[in-house]
Amino acid sequence: MPTTDVLVYTRTAGYRHDSIPAGAAALGELARAAGFAAELTEDPSVFTPARLERCAAVVFLSTTGTVLTPEARTAFETYLRGGGGFLAIHAAANAEPDWPFYGDLLGTRFAGHPEIQPGVVCAETHDHPAMAAPPTRWAWTDEWYNFTSNPRGAGVRVLATADESTYRGGTLGADHPLVWCREVGRGRVFFTALGHAAEAYEDDTFRAHLSGALTWTTVARHP
Repeated sequence: MPTTDVLVYTRTAGYRHDSIPAGAAALGELARAAGFAAELTEDPSVFTPARLERCAAVVFLSTTGTVLTPEARTAFETYLRGGGGFLAIHAAANAEPDWPFYGDLLGTRFAGHPEIQPGVVCAETHDHPAMAAPPTRWAWTDEWYNFTSNPRGAGVRVLATADESTYRGGTLGADHPLVWCREVGRGRVFFTALGHAAEAYEDDTFRAHLSGALTWTTVARHP
């Protein structure tokens, strides 16, 4: 069956970001620009093998808490291992806290954040589609997520880090990953910690960042 669409999932069972509507609208636009239909949903019952078979990628947009049923978890894991694409944005790092597979996907867990403030994102590479547009030192305002561990230890490819010297409240030190990717089975997983504010989804550089991330994740099932 051809992969025809991108599923944007926005269910929350914890804190709900005000930026979700803006993010969902932007992702719908980016998906359509890439030639896909886009479906926005908060219904875990759509996570079935038949529905996911049509998905070039699934996006978790600032999902928080337990947002999938046991049946949905099984279908989603099978989808990813079989070649699905997964794009996790911002608070998606705080989703599915009691599902070990999800923690393994991301390589770490959310561990809080300081107040929203300006800082600098440091690109480690520009040869990934998601990092083609951002400058090497990218001035940005966000929540600057901290994590329970450095995901490099879990085997992810880090694409960008936070310069903790440019803001207050960082806890990972000189190597503070913010953006990374990995392959799981035949599938692809991409995470960006950026995207707290609604205005971020109107920013040309951030939209290019998301567009490149979507391009990379959809290649797994839509070469």
